[in-house]
Amino acid sequence: MTVSTDMQRVVPEVCCDPVQVQVPAGSRSEVDDETLAAMTKALGHPTRVRILRLLAERRSCVTGDLVAELPLAQSTISEHLRILREAGLVQGEIEGPRTSYCVNRRALASLQRAVSSL
Repeated sequence: MTVSTDMQRVVPEVCCDPVQVQVPAGSRSEVDDETLAAMTKALGHPTRVRILRLLAERRSCVTGDLVAELPLAQSTISEHLRILREAGLVQGEIEGPRTSYCVNRRALASLQRAVSSL
């Protein structure tokens, strides 16, 4: 468990497991073409790329932090997070009335391997 200093709450580390990415030459990705297309489509908006970068910089899950860092309404950020979550790039964990979000590092590593294998 990790305690978030921003909100002083405990969040499970499973949400933010660090994964080292190494792409062996000639290796095939475990991401099929349909999944790769869904992931890249989710990254087709600059705000979603920014959200993914912000989440990747953190080692704990966040809730309201994104609204403070982006000049967008909560509902707009929530919609972008929904799209990233559906693509598997972001994980969300419900904590009472709030949801904590973090990067799905395994999916991000898989995306990197899939793009590298093109």
